[in-house]
Amino acid sequence: MTSIKILFKSICLIFLFLSSHAVSEILNKIEINGNDRISDETIKLFISVDINDQINDVKLNNILKDLYETNFFEDITIKFENQTLFIKVLENPIIENISYNGIKSARILEIIKEGTLIKQRSSYNENSIKKEKLKIENILKNLGYYNSKLDILVNQSKDNLVSIIYNVDLGKKSKIKKITFIGNKIFKDKKLRKIITSSEYKFWKFISGRKFLNQNSVFFDEKLLKNFYKNNGYYNVKINSSFAKLIEENNFELLFNIDAGSKIYFGKLDLNLPIDFDENNFNSIKKLFKKTEGKPYSINTIDKILDEIDSITTLEQYKFIKASVVETINQNSIDLKFVVEEGEKFYVNRVNILGNTVTDETVIRNQLLLDEGDPFSEILVNKSINNIKSLNFFKIVNSQVIDDVENKTKSIDIFVEEKPTGEIYAAAGAGTSGASFAFGVKENNFLGNGIGLDTNFMISTNSFKGKFTATNPNFNNSDKSLFLSAEATENDNFKTFGYKTKKTGISIGTNFEYLNDFYLGVNSSNFYEVIETNSTASTQQQSQEGNYWDSFVTLGVNYDKRNQKFQTNDGFKSFYSIDLPLISDTNTIKNYYNYSHYFDFFEKNFSSISIYLQSANSLSNKNIKLSERISIPSSRLRGFEAGRIGPKDGDDFVGGNYGYSINFASNVPQLFEDSQNIDFLIFADAADLWGVDYNSSIGGEGIRSSVGVALDWMSPIGPMNFTLAYPVTKKNGDITETFRFNLGTTF
Repeated sequence: MTSIKILFKSICLIFLFLSSHAVSEILNKIEINGNDRISDETIKLFISVDINDQINDVKLNNILKDLYETNFFEDITIKFENQTLFIKVLENPIIENISYNGIKSARILEIIKEGTLIKQRSSYNENSIKKEKLKIENILKNLGYYNSKLDILVNQSKDNLVSIIYNVDLGKKSKIKKITFIGNKIFKDKKLRKIITSSEYKFWKFISGRKFLNQNSVFFDEKLLKNFYKNNGYYNVKINSSFAKLIEENNFELLFNIDAGSKIYFGKLDLNLPIDFDENNFNSIKKLFKKTEGKPYSINTIDKILDEIDSITTLEQYKFIKASVVETINQNSIDLKFVVEEGEKFYVNRVNILGNTVTDETVIRNQLLLDEGDPFSEILVNKSINNIKSLNFFKIVNSQVIDDVENKTKSIDIFVEEKPTGEIYAAAGAGTSGASFAFGVKENNFLGNGIGLDTNFMISTNSFKGKFTATNPNFNNSDKSLFLSAEATENDNFKTFGYKTKKTGISIGTNFEYLNDFYLGVNSSNFYEVIETNSTASTQQQSQEGNYWDSFVTLGVNYDKRNQKFQTNDGFKSFYSIDLPLISDTNTIKNYYNYSHYFDFFEKNFSSISIYLQSANSLSNKNIKLSERISIPSSRLRGFEAGRIGPKDGDDFVGGNYGYSINFASNVPQLFEDSQNIDFLIFADAADLWGVDYNSSIGGEGIRSSVGVALDWMSPIGPMNFTLAYPVTKKNGDITETFRFNLGTTF
């Protein structure tokens, strides 16, 4: 029975095939009527037939389809008789004028015009207008206007011309009144809010634009959340939904439904190499595997392994290779096999950059690790795309590789979509140490040249600091950053200790990655300083009154092996810098070192231990200035007032020539586990400050230590921090501070 059905279908198909050819005729002539603006020759180019072609019903349908797809015609009639193709058309009107009413902002108007499909002098049809309305409404939603209204009027005039008028009522911007995370989210809302870019609306946030609802920002927040979870071991995380719920007029609740899944750990890691590769060259990879096995899954860790493979293969001249990762998921672990293969030998023909309207093409090309004529490497292509994404200039970065098998070349098309790169920010704080206010303006891609500008100032109870910095991240295509900064500071201690210092100057320097995760920096600083005193100042302070000109060279070394910069739970960071005097009355040399190690004791725990060392001495055995003396930062010795420990000259804490601190901190997630906006921490601090070069008889040295607890609360008015510390050891004259409170917020 089945065979009979197949035979019957085959006969039908043969019959249809013969029938279609039976009605086919040769095309000898094409006649076109009804066209006014569009020439006969242009219409002939639109259709997929030519004189002497065979014409049948299928081809006639394709001709009709091709002509309608041009969007130039309102009505089309096609007839084929006596070997002649008759085409009769009714042309769509032409859009003569487009105007917008109700939009006062030039920026919003420019965004709408760039995003619309219909342009002046293009053809008009009703379907295009309907699509255009939906597109503009989506553009307005992306700008935060969820309650906008749009009406489109079409006025038709003589000569088959139309004018289109967009009447727009923007309404008020839609605010994010509340951000909520639901589901199996593991982490508290307080932590997750720090990951995303969107922010809850507060009346004092008059500068921040993150408080308005924006579809693109919500999609970006989803990506940020996924990366955060995957970097903390939650390989199977799902953001099941993210949507905005209207809770009152023009106010929305932004909800993220998260299913973190169970924590996944790295299982067995293997490296699969081609036969002719020397495995000894990859010993560092195998050592890295041993350190990684058993640790929580992290996409950052995988990227680092791939980077190490790339470094080795490049060094050993394995040019035509590609590396992939094969994942095998077990119950609570994931085995990884890193497969390195020698690919077919291709060279890069062209690299095309598309979509950049503001950013200079050179800025993008500087991020590429391969260029025209280089051996093609899939690893280097992927790293190049990641480098472009890390610029943070673009909303979208996509790539396409086009093969030319005959010539053994590949072309790479890189598509980017730009986004705003400027930022205005403000912040205020209040607490037991006084009040402060800060304001700043940043531009990360000045004039499209990739140059970063940062202007900021901060005012506190007795100090002021203002700074302007310009940074070129890839100066002269050298892969080295160059920065120039100008700053001014003032510390007014007239009422408390009888002196005031003013300091202004400029710095210029460079930073670059010397080895993987190992950075070097050098800069030159030149400052003019004025020290003023009154009768309440000590004799030593009064002796230093005057004007000073200082010039220093600073050398810095930074080795950063943290698994992630936010909420680090593995790795370390080691930083050392030295200030060498070139021109100085006191010839002061300063050394600074900080080492921080991060780890976790259990699930959702973040712990760290750090060591801080600093010294300041004169190379010419002079007394260093007041502003050059060392004090222990308040964050490194809780339980004591800032600047109120160590050597004391009369009633004045004069700082020291040497200082250190050791700090331990750990959160306790089991406490306030149900509170989404509170974190509880425990800490232990120990520090000492000693050495008075101008009077060796002044003591004050000795270990100060404290233990305590801290509460971080994301309150409705901004982040608040409460610290309760108990001084375990102290010295005579030290001023303790058992309770400390700080409130800070952004605008």
